Amino acid sequence: MNNLPKIVFSKTLQKVEWNNSRLVKENIVEEISTMKQQPGKDMVIFGSGSIVSTFMQLGLIDEYRIIVNPVVLGKGKPLFKGINDKLNLKLLKTKTFSSGNVLLYYEPAKK
Repeated sequence: MNNLPKIVFSKTLQKVEWNNSRLVKENIVEEISTMKQQPGKDMVIFGSGSIVSTFMQLGLIDEYRIIVNPVVLGKGKPLFKGINDKLNLKLLKTKTFSSGNVLLYYEPAKK
């Protein structure tokens, strides 16, 4: 992970110091659209529900990978906070692990 290029989206940070990281403070759609046109591997979002919600609302996510962990907590944070409009997803494939976890691959359904 330390060797991979990383983008940090933040309105408050002035700089990033993690290896191979750069800061983006605005023009998210333009930045992601430019990145999608470049050759290379897929982009992944780690550790931010708020950026996922922002990207969802801007139509920037091509595939969702959701892991279902077979534990019932009874409460917690919503998976997609702040989403007001319905987004239909099309199931692409599944993968079941010996732990009981299931990985679900989805893409946004065509309108």
